[in-house]
Amino acid sequence: MEYKTPGVYVEEISTLPPSVASVATAVPAFVGYTQLQPGKVENGIAIERINSMLEYESLFGKAQPKGISITTKTATAGKVEAQVVDSVDLADSNTYLMYYCLKHYFANGGGPCYVVSVGTYQGTAAWQKDDFSNGLARLKREDEPTLIVLADAVNLDADDYHQLCNESLTQCSATGDRFAIFDVLPDDPEAAEFRNKVAGDLKYGAAYLPHLVTTLNYDFDESKVSISGPGATTTGNNSETTFTGTFGDKGIVVTFIGKANDSPKVSVKQGKDFDIAIDEQLLKITKIADENGADVVDLFNLKFPTEADRAGFSVKAAGDGSKAVPKTTGSGTELESTPPVDGIEPPNSAVTLASIRETQTALYNEAKAAISKLRVVLPPSAAVAGVYARVDRERGVWKAPANVSLAAVIEPTIRVTDNDQDRLNVDPNAGKSINAIRSFTGKGTLVWGARTLAGNDNEWRYVNVRRLFNMIEESVQKSTAFAVFEANTATTWLKVKGMIESYLYSLWEQGALAGPTPDAAYFVQVGLGKTMTAQDILEGKMIVEIGVAAVRPAEFIILRFSHKLQEA
Repeated sequence: MEYKTPGVYVEEISTLPPSVASVATAVPAFVGYTQLQPGKVENGIAIERINSMLEYESLFGKAQPKGISITTKTATAGKVEAQVVDSVDLADSNTYLMYYCLKHYFANGGGPCYVVSVGTYQGTAAWQKDDFSNGLARLKREDEPTLIVLADAVNLDADDYHQLCNESLTQCSATGDRFAIFDVLPDDPEAAEFRNKVAGDLKYGAAYLPHLVTTLNYDFDESKVSISGPGATTTGNNSETTFTGTFGDKGIVVTFIGKANDSPKVSVKQGKDFDIAIDEQLLKITKIADENGADVVDLFNLKFPTEADRAGFSVKAAGDGSKAVPKTTGSGTELESTPPVDGIEPPNSAVTLASIRETQTALYNEAKAAISKLRVVLPPSAAVAGVYARVDRERGVWKAPANVSLAAVIEPTIRVTDNDQDRLNVDPNAGKSINAIRSFTGKGTLVWGARTLAGNDNEWRYVNVRRLFNMIEESVQKSTAFAVFEANTATTWLKVKGMIESYLYSLWEQGALAGPTPDAAYFVQVGLGKTMTAQDILEGKMIVEIGVAAVRPAEFIILRFSHKLQEA
């Protein structure tokens, strides 16, 4: 400061070096399909940070209702015959998994995370690798995520999935602050195909198997649960009649599922306050057919938020044959059902769980109970990401995320034995270790492996070592930014060295670094003649060398017993 006016001046002298703040270590990014895409959608990708399932549902919606088929049979008790459930099956094998994966993640201790929506259920004909590749490209621009979880990608073709794993490893290596959690596909129980096709910077990823039978239930729509077999019949009273009417240049189409002589009305009011008045107990809403009617759909859904299949409400231009009856009072149009043509009643409607809710209560309740026994099978990566977050929070990133029980899991889909894990844990060919999830009597289902895919690399063999270095490297990198364009002299070197040493000392005190003394646990060197030459300084380089002794897990505990001869 330059002094020109007489007086007393106060100066504050900084005697302490800047400090290093540890970055978050377990902020996963889940990549997959969602029901909705909030905010700005760029190239088909929407990305948001969330903290809970409630926040996920408000932004991305829920799970896609699962198609379920129920078969009934006749059971006899004395002289009484009754229809009971014989079997319950999923209508299709593939399921959009993002919603269930997030539930499993939070159930296992997960915290803040990112959701990368690569498309919606309705807008996606099938799982496409390009969608996930675009999602990974968009994720690369985010700084906070530290884990990559490919939630829905297990539904891809095997070759596409393995290529996506390679793209994830490439991103982790390029950013230097991320770690990928992979799933081995169910059709590859020995992980042979995974090992053959996944390559790259292996120290930035870990793979787990098998899939898990969880305690989660499938979301389903009662009107989409088909029932077949004895007793699963309906009558003409459930005949379908279509209501059609115009709303400006848009129309509303719904289906009547009540009795033929009920003749309910649908009232659509136009004007400042849009309104729809229906008897929702007698109407079925179908699917969205025209994107231009999205505003009408939103208003309808707000008015009837509990309608089971409201997400399928159809808004489209009204066709010929509509019967519009002018109202006697107020504005708008009242819509009546179109009567049967030539006196022919429409055919019987399909038998669904919704259609027997009031007529066959016993069968309905038994079917609901049977459906509740269908459990969602999930890849393990989401639960493992939750374990990473929980262990980091409770113990620290330097603790191996293994020998930890999984919540909301009934059992693994296959039982891994010691002999199986011998082949999975150690790969003599390429060193690509696969971590097993196993069930143990009295202990539950445990994560029983903590190796990266670089299983033959003594430096980067363990997940916790790789992730500890990720944390230290990024934390020090961000905190050292103050020194950019500062004088490349001993004063600046001392500040940088003191800052880093103070940070490493705090990690050593917490047990992150191995060694009886700080000198044995880490070192920091910087200076002319130590890490730099005069030419380096002329080129504007300040080189700091940092060495840390990361703690490593006791993977194999060997107890050696021998006989001791009697001495007295």
